[in-house]
Amino acid sequence: MQTRNFGSTDIAVSPLGLGTVKLGRDVGVKYPEAFTIPDDKTAAELLALAKDLGINLIDTAPAYGNSEQRLGPLLTGQRNNWVICSKVGEEFDNGESRFDFSAKHTRFSIERSLKRLNTDWIDIVLVHSDGNDLDVIEHCGALEELEKLKDRGLIRAFGVSTKTVEGGLLAAKQTDAVMATYNLSYQDEQPIIDYCRSHNKGLLIKKAFASGHFCQEGEDPVQQSMDFIFSQPGVSSAIVGTINPQHLIANVNAVNKALAQR
Repeated sequence: MQTRNFGSTDIAVSPLGLGTVKLGRDVGVKYPEAFTIPDDKTAAELLALAKDLGINLIDTAPAYGNSEQRLGPLLTGQRNNWVICSKVGEEFDNGESRFDFSAKHTRFSIERSLKRLNTDWIDIVLVHSDGNDLDVIEHCGALEELEKLKDRGLIRAFGVSTKTVEGGLLAAKQTDAVMATYNLSYQDEQPIIDYCRSHNKGLLIKKAFASGHFCQEGEDPVQQSMDFIFSQPGVSSAIVGTINPQHLIANVNAVNKALAQR
């Protein structure tokens, strides 16, 4: 896969990113089938395969169980090969999410993620919104603190993983990037995609396969989904989580085919 510019930043990302929820958390998730968290050997093999396939973007978060803690050792000696996207704002404890978007917690969360990931910097940091996007962006202090951390060189770019059109548009105006939902059965956030394209903002797509719940029948729903997503020139990368090597290969092939058709 050929990398592409992440908005107006100096970060280059693969058009497919590897989501790592399943490396660290198997409770409180919305996938249609149960799964077993892979051991370190299997996880290392998956990451090596992703790298061989041309993926350089890894998506993680403090709310993904011990995903960050596992990625740190797994990526030892490989830091310059990967673009790491993590998040702030959401914690997952005892089976429940809790949220803190204050400047103090944002700073604490980044410092903790740096230690967990065994790195001196995080490439992309997103505020993990609870759905009250406008309040999170305008009143809670997280974005202002991320700007300071960016100035210090601890992060390279920041934005918001939003849940509303209004929040996505405001985040795109005020930050480097947005993570938005877009798939075959949900296109409400098209205005965010259009804005990011016209204003050269980084745009990550989440729930590309509706969390595994394919929403349109056909001979190849993976290819249909990728054709649909990458028909949008504003998309930087689609984040898809999998621990199945064959699924990972199929996803990469589908993205490559979708891009070749553009």
